[in-house]
Order: sequence, then structure tokens, then C-alpha cells
Amino acid sequence: MAIQKTIKSYLNDFLDWCDVEKGLSNKTQQNYANFLKKYFEFLETTSLSDLKPKDIDADHIWKYKLFLSRAKDPTTGKYLKKTTQNYYLIALRSFLNFFADRDIETMPSEKIKLSREASKEKTIHFLKLEQVEKLLLTPDANNLTGLRDRTILETLFSTGLRVAELAALNRDQFLNIENKNDLEIQVMGKGDKPRTVYFSERSLGWLKKYLKTRKDEDKALFINYRGLKNETRRLTTRSVERLVKHYTKISGLPLSTSPHTLRHSYATDLLEQGVDLRLIQEFLGHSNIATTQIYTHVTNKKLKDVHRKYHSGKNMQN
Repeated sequence: MAIQKTIKSYLNDFLDWCDVEKGLSNKTQQNYANFLKKYFEFLETTSLSDLKPKDIDADHIWKYKLFLSRAKDPTTGKYLKKTTQNYYLIALRSFLNFFADRDIETMPSEKIKLSREASKEKTIHFLKLEQVEKLLLTPDANNLTGLRDRTILETLFSTGLRVAELAALNRDQFLNIENKNDLEIQVMGKGDKPRTVYFSERSLGWLKKYLKTRKDEDKALFINYRGLKNETRRLTTRSVERLVKHYTKISGLPLSTSPHTLRHSYATDLLEQGVDLRLIQEFLGHSNIATTQIYTHVTNKKLKDVHRKYHSGKNMQN
């Protein structure tokens, strides 16, 4: 067997493996690299920078878990959540899978157990329909910027698009929509997976109004009006996040509201209207139904109220 290098020296080979063998997106590769930096930090603080893959064992993983449990988020100063700790462990698992795939002796990845408590931390922030309506009505559609922003908000709620998917939309995807009452288009979702998204008649109406104001040649659907005319003025995901936050403050809605909140609100509304979870999975572009199942938690109270109203036993004789 070939002489093993230090664990850290395999990082670039691992990222190439993620790209070529696993077909992971650049964003996912970047996330893995960032999460593994925490593991390399752990190796340095414990004087294990020269550790080889074959030297990883249960005791080593236990010490890393303790390190993560005592680590703090540099931006908030708070201890890492269990969900965040799991992300670091999942990245290390993938690293070990790479070693196994390359016949490099190491500990089996399944030996790294994730925290079960993390699932308790997952909470879905969504708006009720009256709150969504309040947010959608906030922009002043009588001016160009307000019309654009109203159209963005309507599109987010109508389609359940991720903010990056919305920012990537192009005008040529909306040709000849003048006489249409509904529309479906293809977008590239996470992991470069195509999916179909559907526009309601209401959101399509706003898109028609907005596109009539566009006299420029920029191919992007949503643009920054203050950008240079000889360069693309496509709105960035950060710009969309900022404008949602802006209208959130004006409308007095929870400050945690974001573009993803509208995606959650879209999925929650579908679920409460009785749409099957598998169909919602398709609408959202989730690869795994387990990801979609997080929305079942938000309807538990409604189910409880329905059960209490229609199956309380009040009409039965003692």
C-alpha cells in the first residue's frame, strides 16, 4: 500500500473527486471545503496536523465532536447549533468516503454518528396568507422600482423559487406571454437539476406589466436600474434579499422574513390546501422526500384543531 500523506494534503484531490465522481455543484464543493477547514483547525489546535487517514479512530472523532460542541460562531458569538455541527460531520464523512473510494485505509464513514437533537432545532418560518398579502401590497407599483419589486415578491410566492433561481431568470423565458393566463418554465435548481415551475395568473399579470416597462437590451429578467448601461444589471441574490428585508420592515412583519420565507409560505399553503407531499416535493425540487417532510410540522396544530372540532366525541352519549 502506498505511503499515506497527511489528511490536509488530500483536500484538493477530494474536491476533484466531488466534482468528477460525485457531480457536485461548485457551491457544494465550496461548502465542503469551508466545513473541512474547521476539522483542519481542530487538528492544528490538538497538534495533529500530521495525522494520516489511517490514524482516524473513534476516540479521535469523539474529541472532534467535543471541539465542535465548544466552538462558537464568529459572527454571533454563540455556540454552534447541533444542525451546524452535523454539517461539519457530514463533510468529514464525505472525506472518509473519498478515502474509501481511493482504497486509502481509514475509518468507515458510517462510524461517525450525527446528533439526533439537531432535528428538534429545525423550525420553519412562514407567513400566513394575510401576512403574505400585506407584504405583496407594500411596494409602490406606480414607479419602476416598486413595480419591479412587486413583481419579484409575487413571483417568489407564486412559484416557490429559491432566490438564486429567481435571480438567474432571463427575459427570453417569458416571450409572448401577453395572451397567456398561466405559464410554466424550466429552471436549473440545486445541483444543476432542471425542474418545472408554475406561475399563477396573478403573478403573470404583474410580469406583463413589468416587462412592458423594459426598454433596455439586458437579458436578465430582474435588473438594477442604477447599474451601468453597458454592463449586465442583473439583480444579485443579495440584492433580492435586501429588498425583501426592506419591505418586511415597512410592512411590520417578522424581521426574520426572507425570500426563503416566501418559499416556505408557498409550500405550507399548498400543504394546507390538501396537496400531496410528493407533489410539493416536485414543486420545490427536493431530491429527497425527507427534506419536504419538514413542512408537515407546521400543519400539526391545524390537524389538531380539525380533530378537536370534528372528532371530539361531544355528540356521543355517555
